[in-house]
Amino acid sequence: MRSVALPTLLNELVSTSAEVTKTSSRKAKAALLAKLLRQLETGEVATAVGLLIGQPRQRWLGVGFVSVFNLDIEPATHPTLTIDEVDAAFSSLQRAGGAGSQKSRNDLLTGLMKRATSSEQAFLRQVLTGEVRQGALGGVLTEAVALGFEVPPEVVRRASMLRGDLGQVAEVAAVGGVVGLESIGLRVLTPIQPMLASPGAALPNIFPEVTSIEWKLDGARIQVHRLNDEVAIFTRNLNNITERMTEVVEAALSFRAKAFVLDGEAMALRDDGTPQPFQETMSRFGTEERVFAEVPVLGFFFDLLHLDGVDLIDEPLHRRQELLDELVPLAQLIPRVLTSNADEAATFAQGALAAGHEGVMLKDPESRYEAGRRGKSWLKVKPVHTYDLVVLAAEWGHGRRSGYLSNIHLGARDPATGGFVMVGKTFKGMTDEMLGWQTEHFPTLETHRDRWAVYLRPEQVVEIALDGVQASTRYPGGVALRFARVKRYRFDKAPAEADTIQTLQALLPGHTPS
Repeated sequence: MRSVALPTLLNELVSTSAEVTKTSSRKAKAALLAKLLRQLETGEVATAVGLLIGQPRQRWLGVGFVSVFNLDIEPATHPTLTIDEVDAAFSSLQRAGGAGSQKSRNDLLTGLMKRATSSEQAFLRQVLTGEVRQGALGGVLTEAVALGFEVPPEVVRRASMLRGDLGQVAEVAAVGGVVGLESIGLRVLTPIQPMLASPGAALPNIFPEVTSIEWKLDGARIQVHRLNDEVAIFTRNLNNITERMTEVVEAALSFRAKAFVLDGEAMALRDDGTPQPFQETMSRFGTEERVFAEVPVLGFFFDLLHLDGVDLIDEPLHRRQELLDELVPLAQLIPRVLTSNADEAATFAQGALAAGHEGVMLKDPESRYEAGRRGKSWLKVKPVHTYDLVVLAAEWGHGRRSGYLSNIHLGARDPATGGFVMVGKTFKGMTDEMLGWQTEHFPTLETHRDRWAVYLRPEQVVEIALDGVQASTRYPGGVALRFARVKRYRFDKAPAEADTIQTLQALLPGHTPS
């Protein structure tokens, strides 16, 4: 740390981020970030880490993409804005509410952007819209914290899992080193990073190992904490949604324990018990105005991380499941079987799909809870749909994709009009070679452009993999793609051979052809 307490300019952080973006070596990225962290004052560390990973410590700021990018403010000519001043401005954005809140936030954003240079403005826009892509998010920042404050990376990872906030963990590392980090434990009512699953192979390739197989629900990940009569519910991004999950709160208070942490899914159901469309569940997760639709949402659980004063994250999965079964009623447990038989597994998976869910999860019964990481002990297996669609436009990228045409707008063919109906966007699955090709080729199809995108004649066919679709009021075809990613460009197909909007509509749950 510096001996003289001088506020750090945002420009120092932005310049480092730009260097990191241009650096391909993960080790070199971590070294650049570690150098920056060492230069910060203790009180700046948590804020800086949050900015660098695109997750401000305030989390919810009430600012949308349009409000950020519609601001056209003349940038400052010299850097004067400090990291602490950005943090204070974000806190003011978070507090703005009630009548006139939109104008208040706009005024706050305007004032902040007037203080920022051109490069600082670009960086702040990325942070505010969740578009930070410098090739150095959570994983590399974790290594940088370890390197910068000379602590083992595995200690940083575990502390980050338990605290659920890498910025806070970095601050502890700066002040308390290894001893401070090792003092961080699981705290009921404080969210922890969820364990993630990797894509799995087909079921026959998994067996004959004994495997815990459970339905992969078409819901939204939640983490439910209870301490005596207080319940807190968090999303997979660790946002607090307790006020919007009244049914889940009531259920948690009925369970026969005083303290626990559950991992599971929230899901809206139809009267027949099948899942509502995914967006119906998500409507309960709120909007900028923090309102939600009157859609009953229930909680269904698959893991137990703490029970009445005892942390369970280091216990094997089968033990956590035993305790889970004793705590949660059967109706609120996600269905699962323990088997080494491929035929039994296939039948179980077919049952999940028949019930309207996404597929199955395959889990090692001996696995510990490794939060925040994608390991091979949890695998997700679900059918992958691929469709040929047409590129309608491409947006200019941010971060390491600056200067490239990146996020593509996708259209399905409408036989009734002979045109194409937009069904979604994606920037996933693109290689560097693909990005270069898109940037060179798409302008040859250009019809017009604006500040953000180049609009194309509907001629280029692209094969898209997706996990399914959901009903949408945003797109004219009434359907939107879920988890779409580019597989390849189809130079062998004409636009007239693209899949139709009716083909995608048929994937909607309960869809009846007209």
